[in-house]
Amino acid sequence: MASAKKAVKAAKPAKLKQKSASLPSKKSSGKPADKSATKPARTGRKGAPDVANADPTLFDPLTPGEAADALRTLTEDRRLSSMAKVGRYRVICTEPLVVKPPHWMAGHRLARVVAYDYAADRCVDACVDLDAGVVAHLELTKSQPMLSRDEEALAVSIALVDDRVREKLSLGDSPQMTMHYWGRTPTEIAYSRRSAAVVFGRNDGHASLVAVVDLLDNQVTQVVPAELW
Repeated sequence: MASAKKAVKAAKPAKLKQKSASLPSKKSSGKPADKSATKPARTGRKGAPDVANADPTLFDPLTPGEAADALRTLTEDRRLSSMAKVGRYRVICTEPLVVKPPHWMAGHRLARVVAYDYAADRCVDACVDLDAGVVAHLELTKSQPMLSRDEEALAVSIALVDDRVREKLSLGDSPQMTMHYWGRTPTEIAYSRRSAAVVFGRNDGHASLVAVVDLLDNQVTQVVPAELW
């Protein structure tokens, strides 16, 4: 009996050794397999808009009818009721505007309208949605946009009929160019009012006289020889 018990006791370590052999070895287990390797590679962001499929006609110049609709929509906006009522404003430009997706206005026919309100001395920069017939964006600032062609022509016509300008013009002098002008000192009227400088000279390019025109009151405020300008 004693020998049988000893045999049983001797068999226990063998049984434990057999169990330990069935367990995975720490050295041979290694790191678990990378789960990302089994996932398919992403081909792109889901639902990303395709800009290449944009309508090319959105970049076409505005037709006269579209430009008129954009200006009408802008002047009917309640935020610009005072400008439309007084009527002292100039349209600087009307041009097509295109925005990229995912903007909510992507794919809409848009028009950008820039105008200068003389009564309030402010610049109006607006985006008009021609499809919806609304002003989608409106920005009112004290900035000075470039002169429109109408403003340039008006400045030349005012300078040509001014007596001081006519007295100082030499034979053969004519308007060479018209540019937007700001006064350099606060004492000048052009420092705080929208003005244009009309440069007179000969056909050979030699400037002789500069006339500063106040576009708000339509009058010449300065007549300066070109060499002193």
